Amino acid sequence: MSELTTIARPYAKAAFDFAVEQAATDKSAVEKWTEMLNFAAEVVKDDAMKELLTSSLSANKLADTVISICGEQLNQYGQNLIRLMAENKRLTVLPAVLSEFQSYVEEHQATAEVDVVSAQPLSEAQRKKIITAMEKRLARKVKLNCSTDSTLIAGAIIRTDDFVIDGSSRGQLNRLASELQL
Repeated sequence: MSELTTIARPYAKAAFDFAVEQAATDKSAVEKWTEMLNFAAEVVKDDAMKELLTSSLSANKLADTVISICGEQLNQYGQNLIRLMAENKRLTVLPAVLSEFQSYVEEHQATAEVDVVSAQPLSEAQRKKIITAMEKRLARKVKLNCSTDSTLIAGAIIRTDDFVIDGSSRGQLNRLASELQL
């Protein structure tokens, strides 16, 4: 996976820098780039497309095929990125480019996505309390993604890129069992 990240990073950085530059005149440029990359990444994830990308077609044919499938979803700059990646035989890493691009966007916007899995749906007060605590801990704005899992018994698991806080009853029971076995 780290190899894909290494390959994807320069493309994502270039696209992000260009999007930020465009944002001076078009406030939605970063969002447009996110949408373009997301759509193109979904196209190359398709099984039939994966076969095509690993075939012996020329770079121009591959780029034209991806661009024609994406249609109006790609502007001229998005098409240029597809052509460049096709020339370098890197179209298969588009999903990783999207992931890296989103990381740059989050860093630029100083936001972090935090996943909260709880045994019961969270109340608005609980959500606000988690957001406040995580913003303080991460020193940035937090976007909360909440879901429920009845197997947790009680409590919640909070995840972000850097760490996990397991405050679930299941997690506490597992830690207790590990301690007792020592």
